[in-house]
Amino acid sequence: MGLLTGKKGLILGLANDHSIAWGVAQALHAEGAELGFNYLNEALERRVRPLAERVDAKLIAPCDVQSDDAIEQLMVQARETFGTLDFIVHAVAFALRDELNGPYLNVTREGFRIALDVSAYSFTAVVKAAQHILAPNASLLTLTYHGAQQVVPNYNVMGVAKAALEASVRYLASDLGPRGIRVNAISAGPIRTLSASGIADFRAMHRQFADVAPLRRNVTPEDVGKTSIWLCSDLSSAVTGEIIYVDAGFHTIAAALPDS
Repeated sequence: MGLLTGKKGLILGLANDHSIAWGVAQALHAEGAELGFNYLNEALERRVRPLAERVDAKLIAPCDVQSDDAIEQLMVQARETFGTLDFIVHAVAFALRDELNGPYLNVTREGFRIALDVSAYSFTAVVKAAQHILAPNASLLTLTYHGAQQVVPNYNVMGVAKAALEASVRYLASDLGPRGIRVNAISAGPIRTLSASGIADFRAMHRQFADVAPLRRNVTPEDVGKTSIWLCSDLSSAVTGEIIYVDAGFHTIAAALPDS
């Protein structure tokens, strides 16, 4: 018996086996959860389906989170497959590459709209569509980054989108709390994922991270997966509206000091 035996949920945003979502999926599956996944298009289906099958996925379905109709259709399929959902993990984010270079001041109206729609509003849209099939005491989880709180070079409009996402976590937690439904986010340290590859100078930042973080190491998708077990299980039954940092303590450091 695992901590999530008998629990059923969706993981949205899996891209490949380097994704944070894959670390989460493996962790939840190991604890007995039954999983469903989405994919954006046929090209991504070729990456997602083999991974989903490795964790015995019960549902693998198309869903573009920019479409309310597509989200609604996914929830119809989820209801048919699972009946109710005990958790949803939202690991979706996107910004146009040109919006992540140079000064934030250069952000375009269209680039801003796309980043906020995909990276922030989609979480609310998914929760809205799923609300009627959420089990009592369900857990809703999304992924954020410290660029929502402090300036990170070349993160730009994604930092603004993540700030909106974190605010959405708090408002959704307030709306759904009377039903016993919890809403939280994990703020992970920099991890070498497909999304991160679009951030200029990310590799240099990733190398320096371990020199500054109190634990003196980088963070892995497996680290995030372990925390997701806690947040998706009944062990976090009184935790909601929180941004949980999984960043080796990096966010607590105001200035880096050389090792003695």
